[in-house]
Amino acid sequence: FMNVFKELYQNRKLIWKLQKIDFRNKFAGAYFGIIWAFIQPMVTVAVYFVVFQLGLRVQPAATGYPYICWLVSGIIPWFFFSDALPSASNCLLEYSYLVKKVVFKISVLPIVKVISSLFVHLFFIVFAYFVFLSLIGKTSAGSDYPDRDYTFAVICLVVVLSYLTCSITPFFRDFGQIINVILNVGMWATPILWDTTTIPNIPNWLNSLLKLNPLYYIVQGYRDSFMNGLWFFEHPWHTLYSGLLCLWQD
Repeated sequence: FMNVFKELYQNRKLIWKLQKIDFRNKFAGAYFGIIWAFIQPMVTVAVYFVVFQLGLRVQPAATGYPYICWLVSGIIPWFFFSDALPSASNCLLEYSYLVKKVVFKISVLPIVKVISSLFVHLFFIVFAYFVFLSLIGKTSAGSDYPDRDYTFAVICLVVVLSYLTCSITPFFRDFGQIINVILNVGMWATPILWDTTTIPNIPNWLNSLLKLNPLYYIVQGYRDSFMNGLWFFEHPWHTLYSGLLCLWQD
């Protein structure tokens, strides 16, 4: 696992250059350019808010915060995960000209994709703080920003998963489509638009099964950071499980 950080440091200049090119090329030729990277997730948040809050009148557990705050704080890590993983999974195909023709450290390519997606994620963290400050004048995170620890956790999760998926994709091209299907299911298997505490008579075994999803820990961690000011060490068992899972995948 430490080799990832070692390679990241040794190739930091190359990674920084490649991720700038990658981020710019995502929307090359579009009239609004990289603005689309921010518009699409914000429209998604608006649609979910209208459907679930104004339409279906869904209410999360009593948090003392408006629904939009609860929604935004939980969905921003999913935006990052669902954007970075498919992109990193296809990195060897996208950069095949580097892989085939140049003596190149291909292990940095997934990291390039993850960092490229990270810039949009950091914007939405700032956006979440803006939403909280605009609606209620504060966040529970205060000036310590415990959400940064969960940001590190989701980065580690994406990186270790992308090393696995990008090694499979060149030999099994359908794997990219399988990832998209899994992400579609994962969106609803993760407590982003729902809360286990609001499901009546949920069996204990099902509740425990849902918590095996590593994104459960991250989504709940973001919400705890923004709304309750809780740090990662205040959920020791979930933190240990998430860390061991990343190390095992690595």
